[in-house]
Amino acid sequence: MSNKKIRVRFAPSPTGWLHVGGLRTVLYNFLFSHQSIGWQKGTLILRIEDTDRQRLVPGATKNLIKVLHQMGIKYQEGPFLSGEKIIQKGKFGPYIQSMRVMTYRNLAQKLVDEGKAYYCFCSSERLIQLRKEQQTNKLPPRYDGRCRHLTKQQVKDNLAKHLPYVIRLAVPRRQEIKFHDLIHGIVSINSQDIDDQILLKSDGWPTYHLANVIDDHLMKITHVIRGEEWLPSTPKHVLLYQAFGWQSPQWVHLPLLLNADRSKLSKRQGDVAVEDFLAKGYLPTSLINFVALLGWHPKNDQEIFNLSELTKQFSLKRVQKAGAIFDQEKLDWMNGRYLKQLSIKQLTKLCLPYLQQDKLIGIISKQKIKIIATQEIKKILWLQKIIVLFQERIKKLSDIGLLNKFFFVNQPDYSPELLIWKKSDLSHTIVCLNKIIQSLINLKCFNQQHLNLALKVLGKQYSNGEIFWPLRVALTGMRQSPPPTDIALILGKDKTITRLREAVQKLNLNLHKNK
Repeated sequence: MSNKKIRVRFAPSPTGWLHVGGLRTVLYNFLFSHQSIGWQKGTLILRIEDTDRQRLVPGATKNLIKVLHQMGIKYQEGPFLSGEKIIQKGKFGPYIQSMRVMTYRNLAQKLVDEGKAYYCFCSSERLIQLRKEQQTNKLPPRYDGRCRHLTKQQVKDNLAKHLPYVIRLAVPRRQEIKFHDLIHGIVSINSQDIDDQILLKSDGWPTYHLANVIDDHLMKITHVIRGEEWLPSTPKHVLLYQAFGWQSPQWVHLPLLLNADRSKLSKRQGDVAVEDFLAKGYLPTSLINFVALLGWHPKNDQEIFNLSELTKQFSLKRVQKAGAIFDQEKLDWMNGRYLKQLSIKQLTKLCLPYLQQDKLIGIISKQKIKIIATQEIKKILWLQKIIVLFQERIKKLSDIGLLNKFFFVNQPDYSPELLIWKKSDLSHTIVCLNKIIQSLINLKCFNQQHLNLALKVLGKQYSNGEIFWPLRVALTGMRQSPPPTDIALILGKDKTITRLREAVQKLNLNLHKNK
């Protein structure tokens, strides 16, 4: 085995929630760091790129760390949470860029001293006017290099006057910039098409490009695995590596995530944050599984993977170039499949917050749950009976309250007309409902066997549709539901009969209105 050791990083900005594209990026970095073909199994680093001070969101870094933990993504170096306090681990820190500013300033100054970068004193007003002129003349907007040609004395005078400045990279002219991407192959661009990018802003803070390159080098990153949107920036990064005299890492740019209409997946298209999906009741395991297949495919047709299986099978060689479609229906199917595999105790526990959120049940104390034979335990057992009816139907945990709301109300709300089966009429439906009521009253034992037998007799006397349709609607207020006999047994004999009588009352009111 080679002595080379993989070192990769996930370097988000703490400017909001974790996008599903970011989840895929950190997942692929995690999976790749576990590969061992020609490399030693490596290290995943979390680095927080917080140099864009205008867009910082308080608490975003803590939230990011918590979400990565929740998703099962383990990294070896970077910021970690100790309680609610952020600590840093690793010998290449700090891993938060705002704590590394002097390093960026010193290295930017080194480039200036070597003639590879220069001070730019142009005002924002001049740059705005320059851009307008270029747009008018249909030229690509870029800096015209005016300050690149200042003499040493002019620079010295401007600095003595304390004129505000930025530091720009002196991009070599008429040079072909080539680099190899492990997914896209050889990429080539002429330096004439690259602007003299700003490295250090007038406030002394570095741009993304400068800080990113410096950190990747100093943290000994071997592979930069990131989204394809950064591919156009890579020539700028290659130039910086050349200017510093450093060796570039290997480049890997992942395919874009697309909507069904092939537009780029963005926040404007809806909720795309990992936190949003978790809040709706998508399981971390299903999200990881789904996101892994957005741009990567295994050797066979397998679609269901746990993290351990992904680690064994993942390979950058099977990552596609073309954009990956974010298929919401497939995510729903996959999450539903994971929910079906849970024990009823596990599923009930996961559903409780959603039932509480929908105000269908009150808060159930964990302390009370431990006390055997309390009302709370009975309530949990009753909830398990309800939830097992829907385990095959729900796609996400937040569905549970919408599907079973009728269990938690005194009387479901529905239009009386809904009670009438398509081959029946109002008067006949009243007759059928009264027959059901009388059959249930006569039952000495209200269980599955006796209830099914009583309804089967009525179904032969009338028809299954005339019996089971109004029974379903009277109990649930819905066109579709689990078997009405299962619902009746959970509701109990008294509540079932009460709902049937209220259904008859609804129809009688309509009957009198029509006379």
